[in-house]
Amino acid sequence: MRKYLLILPAVVVLLVFLVIPYIDIIFISLHPAADDRPYGSGFTLRNYVQVLTDGYLVHQTAMTLWIGLVTTCATLVLGFPVAWFMAHSSARARAIQQGIVLMPLLVGIVVRSYGWTVILGNNGILNRLARDIGLTRSVLPLMYNSLGIVIALTHVFLPFMILPIFGTIRSLDPALFLAGRSLGASPAITMRRIILPLTMPGIQSGCVLVFILSVSAYVTPMLIGGMRVKTMPMTVVNTLIDAFQWPFGAAQALVLSAIGALIVLVFFRLTPLRWSR
Repeated sequence: MRKYLLILPAVVVLLVFLVIPYIDIIFISLHPAADDRPYGSGFTLRNYVQVLTDGYLVHQTAMTLWIGLVTTCATLVLGFPVAWFMAHSSARARAIQQGIVLMPLLVGIVVRSYGWTVILGNNGILNRLARDIGLTRSVLPLMYNSLGIVIALTHVFLPFMILPIFGTIRSLDPALFLAGRSLGASPAITMRRIILPLTMPGIQSGCVLVFILSVSAYVTPMLIGGMRVKTMPMTVVNTLIDAFQWPFGAAQALVLSAIGALIVLVFFRLTPLRWSR
């Protein structure tokens, strides 16, 4: 009985802050809209049908998922070498590197996103530099598009990819890489056949974290994309606050969550098969 009491606080926290809110959102999404209150009486599936059949919302959902996937791939490509270098550095250098990786998390996401507007803007640092060195005479389209959003999200969520991979690499026996090389395998083959499969738990954790955070991001896409690139979180907020259509907004949020969870499940099912060959 005592062992169950130890997990009771965690169970209570999950129920209060996760399970009950989700049940409430599902309950609201199954009601019709009302003018004088958050939702009307009766039950309906019309909100879900509208989300799944409206071409504009389907396009927004696809764009949101695409931005999340590209951001995840970009952070993986950039984060794995950093994690590998950190794991094989000296203790003192590793402490400094960890501080550098964690330092951006001490700054609010709004400030970091505004910083990217200064860098990527039409009169920003990169555009002025490109004109000064004669690379272009026109404005480089680095903001108010999906490219700018991906760049900013990659910077914001890169630590969430580096740290899980770093922890997994640190747990590996350094002799594994040397054993593969001594048996005649090239560095590329050793990395692909030995290191990557063993670091897959960290890669999976980092990819899931970055993908979920990117898909649900609101501040960065709003500041970098403006109103030209609208993602589903922006539409959900507008539906809930501006239009005051709580059932429709709840259905939008749940559909996006369900699709994201399905992608994560497929990813977990496919990645072990891919690297076991």
